[in-house]
Order: sequence, then C-alpha cells, then structure tokens
Amino acid sequence: MTDLAIEARGLVRVFGSNRAVDGVDLAIPQGEIYGFLGPNGAGKSTTVRVLCTLLTPTAGTALVAGHDVVAQPGEVRIRIGLALQDAALDDKQSGREILDLQARLYGLETAARHERIERAIELADLGDAINDWVRTYSGGMKRRLDVAASLIHDPEVLFLDEPTTGLDPVSRVRVWEEVRRLNEDHGVTVFLTTQYLEEADALSDRVGIIDQGRIVEEGAPGDLKRSVGADVIVVELFDELDRAAAIARTLPTVDDVTVGSQGLTISTGNGAAVVGEVAVALSEHGVVTQSLTVRTPSLDDVFLRATGHRLSNEVGE
Repeated sequence: MTDLAIEARGLVRVFGSNRAVDGVDLAIPQGEIYGFLGPNGAGKSTTVRVLCTLLTPTAGTALVAGHDVVAQPGEVRIRIGLALQDAALDDKQSGREILDLQARLYGLETAARHERIERAIELADLGDAINDWVRTYSGGMKRRLDVAASLIHDPEVLFLDEPTTGLDPVSRVRVWEEVRRLNEDHGVTVFLTTQYLEEADALSDRVGIIDQGRIVEEGAPGDLKRSVGADVIVVELFDELDRAAAIARTLPTVDDVTVGSQGLTISTGNGAAVVGEVAVALSEHGVVTQSLTVRTPSLDDVFLRATGHRLSNEVGE
C-alpha cells in the first residue's frame, strides 16, 4: 500500500497542437495540502481533470488514492471529492436537498446519510439558509456548500480547483479556514489549484509552480522563498534592463539578478545595506530607475526566477 495520495509520472495531455500538460510528475503524500500555482492557461485545471478521471491522459500514468485513473476510474471517483471553479449546484434546490442528493448518489445507507448530511451542514455553516433555494445564496455561500457536498462520502483526496476565484476577501478567508480544518481534523489530502500567491503561501505544505504545462519549481513555500535570498531589491526601469542587470551583477554584495518584463529582482543577504550600492552603480552608468524597493522574498519572486515573468502581473493582483 503506497503512502502517496497522488502519484503521476510523465503526465501529458494534448489538445490538437497544444500540450496543455507537458510531462508532469507528482508525488503527494497522504494528508498533505499541495498548492498547484500558476496563471490561467498554465495547465492547472487540465491536470486536475486528468487526475479526477474527467480527461484521459495522452501519455504518462497517474494513481490517485492508489488506483490508476485510466484503468480504474470508478475506484478513483469513489475515493475523491471535487469542487471545480464553477459550483455545480441546482439553483432550484435547497442546500439541504443538494446534500441529500449527493449522499444518495454515493449510495449511503439511511443512518449514514443523515449523519453525513448533518456534518456537511455544519461544515457549510449556512445557518437557516441551508433550507433556502440555492439561487438566493451569495458566491461565498455557494462555494462552501459545494465544498461540503464534495465531502459527503468521506473522500481520501479533495480536489479544489481555484475555490476562491471571484470571492470577496471575507469569503475567501472562510474557505481557507475550512480547508485547514478538513486537513487537520479529518486528515484529508487536499490538491488545491490557485492563481493567488497568498492563498498558496497560507495553506500549502508544499507548492508546485506550473508554467506552460510543466512544473518549474516545487517545495515548501518557506524553503522556496529562502532559496531566493534573505532580501530582494525590486528595481523598476524604463528600459535598458539587460544593461542594468549586467551592472548589478558586478556588485559583490549581489547574489543573483533576475530580469523581468518591468525591471530587475536582485537577491541579496541584506537589502537595506545593498540598495544604496545598487542605486549608485546604476546612476553612475546613466541607467534611469523608476523606483527601488526592498522587501522579503515572495512566491512571486520564486515564480519570476523560474519563468522570467511575474504571476501577479498575469492575474491582475
């Protein structure tokens, strides 16, 4: 019996000439929250659909809860929960009716069904609104109900595909709290796709950064950020990015320089001490800067180093 909840080797999914998933390898232990981070079109949702048996891989293999997604799709489906970007809820049913239907579809006996429904109602935290039609619910209420419904059968693995996209900040935090509780109290393995940097950072034991169908970085958020450096200096420039990068690399106190579309990210051990040196060196060579900012590294800096562009710019954060 494997201790991996999800295992993929050389996973590929092709649509015509588009390799949406291009050789993805995954090894996700049971009980882990794994954040799958990347911009729209990077291959996040396609990977989820393959792992959930909604799409057949073009090449490669994948096991979920110990079962092959191609050879044993039924065994996989009974062991997973799935909440996609758009909640699949009938607006003309009440929240309670949706939970009851979900329990019946999974074949739960009467006693187990009632117990699971009550637990799901507590999880959804909708109060008396659980008896109202879903069409009266806010986006956050629908999302919590969808997550609760996906857990009605006690899945081993929960797939959440951008669960907080479009939600207000308060509803987003509520979803985060529920994800943590499910993982900590019930040991559910969570595969969380997101385009929000702070979401991946706050929730994930490990993150995988995907770009153009390939995983370009993977590790614990803290480890990935520390690998960038103790501090980063962000230099915004009008032009001459390559020349500015070459100048910065000559400074002995600079550890690394990454060129982005709108400037440089400089890794260093002491940003406060080095920022002045960088400013003077660029000025002496006639390079005009818009701004220089010192801060601690973020997952966006990790993404920039791995891909050459910032995720925050692509998703409008």
